[in-house]
Amino acid sequence: MSDDMTDDRRNDPPDLAPLCAALRAIKTDEEGERFLRDLLTPGEMKTLTERLRVAGLLAEGGHSYREISEMTGASTTTVTRVSRFLTQEPWQGYRLILERLKETTS
Repeated sequence: MSDDMTDDRRNDPPDLAPLCAALRAIKTDEEGERFLRDLLTPGEMKTLTERLRVAGLLAEGGHSYREISEMTGASTTTVTRVSRFLTQEPWQGYRLILERLKETTS
C-alpha cells in the first residue's frame, strides 16, 4: 500500500458508531467516569469538560468571550470555535445535550 493511501485514510471521518454505542452502554455516572478515564488522556478530559462548560456559558448568555475564557481557562479561540458550533454548524450537538441536561436538572 502506498503512503498516499495511508494519508487519505487518516483524513477520512472516523466511524463514530462504536463509540456512540459504548457511550449508550454506560448505566451510571461511575461507569461513565471509569470509561472516560480509560479512554481519554488527562489533557483530553480537561479539553472536553472545558468545551462543555464553555458551551453552557455561551448558551446561558450574558458573558463576553473574554469573560468565558477567564472563567473556564479556555482560549478565546476555543470559545469562538464552540460558539460557531452552537450557532452555525448543522449538527447542533451542543444544543441537544445542553437542553437534555437542563431537563434532567429541572
